[in-house]
Amino acid sequence: MKILTDISTTKNTLRQTKGTIGFVPTMGALHDGHISLIKQAKQENDIVVVSIFVNPTQFLEGEDLDRYPRTYEADKAICQSCGVDFIFMPDINTMYEDDEILIKAPKIKGFVLEGEKRAGHFDGVLQVVLKLFNIIKPTKSYFGKKDAQQLILIKQMVKNLYLDIDIVECEIVREDDGLALSSRNIYLNHTQRTQALAISKALFKARSLFLDDKITDALAIKQHIQNILSTQKDIQIEYIQITNRNLELIEILKQNDSIILIAVKLGTTRLIDNIWL
Repeated sequence: MKILTDISTTKNTLRQTKGTIGFVPTMGALHDGHISLIKQAKQENDIVVVSIFVNPTQFLEGEDLDRYPRTYEADKAICQSCGVDFIFMPDINTMYEDDEILIKAPKIKGFVLEGEKRAGHFDGVLQVVLKLFNIIKPTKSYFGKKDAQQLILIKQMVKNLYLDIDIVECEIVREDDGLALSSRNIYLNHTQRTQALAISKALFKARSLFLDDKITDALAIKQHIQNILSTQKDIQIEYIQITNRNLELIEILKQNDSIILIAVKLGTTRLIDNIWL
């Protein structure tokens, strides 16, 4: 496994490799969710590249950029054990100049849900992902469904900018008790960790109402979710929304075309989760 830090060396090195390149972009603090992406990339490609870069442009003022977990040595060990071929670990000066061409998220899909609460967040996400795609030039790139809106916008960017990359959607990885894996879970104390289980409980209940009880009314399902989340007094609900695969709000759920999305705060920690139906 080689660690690459500058752009020219990375591009030259990867240009000399043979076969398909599977790429997993991350901000580090790797966990089993990331490992699942890496393993799938390993199965489907000749070469696997993982990037580790805490991207400042997707953090808004007052968010947790400074305290975002940075576990570089542990991340390297995980990549080594998973058979990663290259890690790309640039610094901020490598990735950004002072006065740059900017990428803008779409005016509607980029400013609902997460985009409404975090205006400008997806501009930064798309900016850095496009840069990484142009550096790595992967055959396939792997993203988890947990960040549903991010995944959908990246797929749109690839389509709109005619990028020759296959975006692979990967299933959400959860703890045994249902909590979706996230690098931010380490911020939760024991009590908050227990309370956070209401999120997945609410989503699983919603899935059951739809699949088993044949309830398709979005408002009714949202009310059930709110009732479950409200059993935990410290959970502050930011949104409960149901959309289609194009991030359009819907009133009636349809199988294979609906996503239920939740965002909450527990103390100072913001958690998101979803379920694709």
